[in-house]
Amino acid sequence: MSLVDESPVNSSSSDDFAAFLDAELDSTSDTNPQEEEEKQESDDDGDDNDDDEINAVIERTKRRKIIVVDDTEEPNGSTSHIVQTEVTETAVKEDICIHPGFIGGMCIKCGEKTDDDTQSSVAFGYIHKDLRLANDEIARLRDRDLKNLLRHKKLYLVLDLDHTLLNSTRFSDLAQDEGYLLNPNDPMQDALKGSLFKLPFMNMVTKLRPFVHTFLKEASNYFEMYIYTMGERAYALEMANLLDPGRVYFDSKVIAQGDCTQRHQKGLDVVLGQENAVLILDDTEQVWSKHKDNLISMERYHFFASSCKQFGYKSKSLSELRSDESDTDGALATVLKVLKRVHSMFYDLELGENFAGRDARQMLRAVRSEVLKGCKIVFSRVFPTKFQAENHHLWMLAERLGATCSTEVDSSVTHVISTDIGTEKSRWAIQENKFLVEPRWLEAANFLWQRLPEESFPVKDVKVNH
Repeated sequence: MSLVDESPVNSSSSDDFAAFLDAELDSTSDTNPQEEEEKQESDDDGDDNDDDEINAVIERTKRRKIIVVDDTEEPNGSTSHIVQTEVTETAVKEDICIHPGFIGGMCIKCGEKTDDDTQSSVAFGYIHKDLRLANDEIARLRDRDLKNLLRHKKLYLVLDLDHTLLNSTRFSDLAQDEGYLLNPNDPMQDALKGSLFKLPFMNMVTKLRPFVHTFLKEASNYFEMYIYTMGERAYALEMANLLDPGRVYFDSKVIAQGDCTQRHQKGLDVVLGQENAVLILDDTEQVWSKHKDNLISMERYHFFASSCKQFGYKSKSLSELRSDESDTDGALATVLKVLKRVHSMFYDLELGENFAGRDARQMLRAVRSEVLKGCKIVFSRVFPTKFQAENHHLWMLAERLGATCSTEVDSSVTHVISTDIGTEKSRWAIQENKFLVEPRWLEAANFLWQRLPEESFPVKDVKVNH
């Protein structure tokens, strides 16, 4: 059995690939049921057996490469040279291996060892230790998996952990006003039950974002989901266990810092999904520099005081205020509606049944462009002096949300976004009865996917100290 010829087709992506790979590693022609049972017990011991598995593959591959060609007697007693020739040609063809992938430097199809398996291949260690797949094999698996995904009318969803689905802090970083979190007799413990986890073996405490369990359950009906974090693997697996204790949603699809192919960057090159069918939820846009069209930026979840301090916020955290996000109106509930809408547009039968030719990024762009459609915005004292306005992230954000931006005011302008009520453009907005709002109005529209009441974002007078 070869990985290239027998890759899974019944369900999705790395889970099936991992299951198949394990089956390939476990399959031997001379194994009896008792040996299988003993092997299964040893498999439960963890990653320590990976080297034994690799050695077993090497031995089996060596046996496979011994080709025995027996003479075939014809009825007249002569030997069939035709059969010999066909078998020999087949053996030669089988010896020409394209090396679809490697485990520990050994080809997973032909068993050939190589000192350099990094050329034209990508590491998929989260699927199986020391696994690398060749670019052609990755493309083949993605094509095959996409067909299966489309059959089940799903898309891919890549989820960040910290500040997106949860918030963690060290015990030593808890503020004085957060001491109640460790007090089992505090009245708040009932409200936090099932969402606050003390992890003494990791010296930390983790708070799950409100609505996260409902979010994952509903999203799983529409998406094949991955976790993708810049955290270490041990941390990522522990958080995955808190979010998905039954291994229903993620299983082996947990990508950590060590799986990234670029320093300080996340990439879809380690996701076995076609980019046109992938959506991403993350609070940090900068790490997805190559995949911004797939990204939905999440408002950061700052439950702990250390989180606010990390990002320079001087206000008290949710835990210090003994408060939390809303289940029904919070960030995850809001973004779930967006995800469902993009999914619905992607599989809209009125557009025909050629789902393979569609692009989820285009659907996401269309939904986003409706948020501020019809608004014309001028900025005042928002950009640094001599900065090219069109290149500022707020200008580009406004355009992505469907607004039109301008550097000059005229009667068609609907909003002036300013940091100072005393600027000439701010005064013009007041005089002409136009909306005058601070930059947070734009940022809130981006996170909440709707145009919010302008009166909730007034521009304050900037006092100058003489």
